Amino acid sequence: MAREFLSTYLNDHFAGSQAALEILALLRKLDDSQVWRGIEQEITEDRHELERFIGTTGGAPPSAVRRAAAWTAEKFVELKTHVDDPSTRGSFRRLELIEALAIGIDGKQALWAALQRTLATTPGPGSLDYPRLIARAEAQRRVVEGERLTAAAEALAP
Repeated sequence: MAREFLSTYLNDHFAGSQAALEILALLRKLDDSQVWRGIEQEITEDRHELERFIGTTGGAPPSAVRRAAAWTAEKFVELKTHVDDPSTRGSFRRLELIEALAIGIDGKQALWAALQRTLATTPGPGSLDYPRLIARAEAQRRVVEGERLTAAAEALAP
């Protein structure tokens, strides 16, 4: 049963990575900065590492149901942020999207930490460099936090 749970856990995070990339696409429509392009590239790399890891652990291939759920969740975020702030530049929309992305990065960092704690003592094919992945998630989160605070100042200032 634990193997089934691991497969489910990994596929949930894989689907979440797709939602993060969709959120980044929305952020880039509002502000196509080098910051978002860099985060997008790193999340894509993390997603590839996770996909390879799923393959080497014998996990189930990415679930169509989970991909559909992630897509639906992202579309809900897109709709919600547009309803909350329909303006063209969307400073409040930008803040909400950045916060959704931040939550996703926190989840990814939690994934790497959980895998490190659970699997690092049994290295095998496809072992991951957990300290590097955790450090990269922490660095992404610091960058996103700076952007979040800037967006909050723009969107919430009286």
